[in-house]
Amino acid sequence: MSATSDVRRTPRGLETRSRIVDSAAKLFYVRGVNATTLDDVRLASGTSKSQLYNHFEDKRALIHAVIDVQSKFVLAREEQHLRGVKTLAGLRRWRDALVHANSLQDGSYGCALGAMSIELSDNDEQSRQALNASFDAWQRMLVETLTRLRVLGVLSEDADPQRLGTGLLAALQGGYVLAQNAQSSEPMAVALDMALDHIAFFARN
Repeated sequence: MSATSDVRRTPRGLETRSRIVDSAAKLFYVRGVNATTLDDVRLASGTSKSQLYNHFEDKRALIHAVIDVQSKFVLAREEQHLRGVKTLAGLRRWRDALVHANSLQDGSYGCALGAMSIELSDNDEQSRQALNASFDAWQRMLVETLTRLRVLGVLSEDADPQRLGTGLLAALQGGYVLAQNAQSSEPMAVALDMALDHIAFFARN
């Protein structure tokens, strides 16, 4: 926890901090964490050096704030899409929404959390732990969704929600990486389709 994070902020200060974090999140997503400097963030957010350092003592503190914001955004989005899934068709609609969103940017940039994980997990333990907690929460949502499908009788008792949820998240993240390199959402669509086809193998007739 940085020293600046414990300082009480005025509404105006909170707005400035939010603007800095939002600007950094966009730059990290498009350019990458390592390629983005604090000066880049300062210019994008329209803040002075003193304002930036008043809120974040260094780049690492800003990175941790971005991880927190991006994690909350991604997990809220996933919770919204997955909470009402009660059929395999509903799971397919979740897949379609992700692929469609990815296709709007021609597969570029990948998953916001996955991209940061690739850059940070080997050299920033706090970032690794925070990102791991986010992926664990994402996986739990998928496991809970698949467990619901089994309880409802959509999937047979032979289905293992834990293993299937892990495989589904791995297919999604691998799909993001392949789509980013291909600059096409097609590899992501194929990876998710194969994972969902495997889940459908456990469907009750």
